[in-house]
Order: sequence, then C-alpha cells, then structure tokens
Amino acid sequence: MGVGISNWKLARAVALAGERYAATAPVLGVVSCTAPHCLMVNRLQDGDPGGHTRRALEAFPFPDVAEDVLNKYYRHVQKPASSRYRLPPKISVLLGEREDVRKELIDLLICGNFVEVWLAKEGHSNPIGANFLEKVQLPRLFELYGATLAGVDYVLMGAGIPTQIPGILDRFAACEPACYKVDVAGSKERHEIWFDPRALAHRNGDPKLKRPRFLAIITSEVLAKVLTTRATGYVDGFIIEGPRAGGHNAPPRGLLRLNEDGEPIYGERDVTDLGEIQKLGRPFWLAG
Repeated sequence: MGVGISNWKLARAVALAGERYAATAPVLGVVSCTAPHCLMVNRLQDGDPGGHTRRALEAFPFPDVAEDVLNKYYRHVQKPASSRYRLPPKISVLLGEREDVRKELIDLLICGNFVEVWLAKEGHSNPIGANFLEKVQLPRLFELYGATLAGVDYVLMGAGIPTQIPGILDRFAACEPACYKVDVAGSKERHEIWFDPRALAHRNGDPKLKRPRFLAIITSEVLAKVLTTRATGYVDGFIIEGPRAGGHNAPPRGLLRLNEDGEPIYGERDVTDLGEIQKLGRPFWLAG
C-alpha cells in the first residue's frame, strides 16, 4: 500500500497474526519497498524513536556502510518541526559521474531495504515479502540486493513486465554481478545498470544468501505465459490483480472508454482466464 503504509510494523503484524489465527497456511506480511531509504533517513533525523533503525543497521553485514549512514543522517534528538529533513541524493545520480554521491545513494538504497525487511522479520520465522514496481527501474538492483541481504522470503512485482527479476535473484543469491536493462522512452540505445555485490562483500567475506521466491503481479493469462517462457529465471507463482483492485493502473484492452467519474470502463476482455493460468502449473492467488 505504498510508501510508509505497508511498512515493517504492518508487515510484521500481519505475519504474526497469521501465526496466531491461520489454520492451514502461513500468512504473508508484505513490505512496500518503494523508497524505504527515504523513510530510513527521516526516522534517523527524528532521533530514531524506539531505536529500531539503529538496531537493524547493527545487524547489517557491512558495518562500515552502516556507520557511514549513521554518521550522515542520525541525530541524537528529534529534529525540530520547523527545520527541514536532509534529503538523500536524487535517484538520477545513478546515471551521473559523481562517484562519491552515487556511492552514498547506493548504500542508502541497500540499507533502506535491508532495514525495512529485517525489522519485519525480527523475532519470528513467518514469511515476509517485499513488493516492488517494475516501472521504477533505476534503483532496482540495489533495492533487491538490500532485501535479499535481510533474508526476504518473497519478492513481488507488478506495474510492468518483470522478466529480468528472477535471473537477478539467482545471481545475487550466488553473490554474482547482475545487470538491469532500463527502458528509456524514445531511445534506440541499450541502457543498463550494473551492480556487483562483491564490491561490498570482499570487505567481510561473501554473505550466504537464500534466493527469495518470485511472484509476478499480473492482469492476464497472456502476461503469465510471457513470464513463464521469457523470464530470465524461474517464476514461482502469480498474483492476479483484477481491474477493481486498489491502485490498478493497467488500461482496458481495446478502445478506452470512461464512465461519468472519468474512470476507465473494463469489459469481458479484461477478465483473466484462470483456466489458462492453471495450465501453467504454477501456484496463483487472486487479488482485488
């Protein structure tokens, strides 16, 4: 449910409630991994109430990186309401030439996702997932690595066609470099972002990571077939999001028509054929 709403507290509460009430299967608590690095630096500047962020950073496997983050953003007392937050570098610096600023942002992206997932998983063994948006591409590699470092159990992704993600998860679990192709409107050139986890791991040894399961959020059986045949690795299952789901932004198939409230009108062509998805032999869940 977006930035700061599906946070670690909510995801952890859902997972623990599932442990208490679910009779047949665990309940998956899901963290929103859209801009958790921004939440992290704001919490630190507010004095880190409860000490949760600092506790998670103490568990971060690269202490020098965590120390840099704390030195730059942590305040021992809460920031006055009249003063502004110190902002992290803009995402666009990932394409820039300032290596020092680029490194600062990469460290924040990794740490922010680690903190949110680690806190959601703290103190129990129930599954925790991390939700990403395919259409927010530039920070993707570093966000995924941070969540994987924290032991996230599931990665969920929609808002696009996430064919690259399964292979990236495979490579990170093996502590190997990964590449993410970035879509640039109007460009015929290939744009890529690379990340080699060994650039961090060589300081403290390679951490042993598990490969999280990957669930693609889809709206049609056509997309499910594309992902099972063209993804760079194994797709472990699907979450099928109907047109009435909150936040649904896929347009209707065919001619766009709007109702009196200016909302798109969906029809029979937008109904997912569950029988076709069942033939793919992967588990799936219905949402929305």
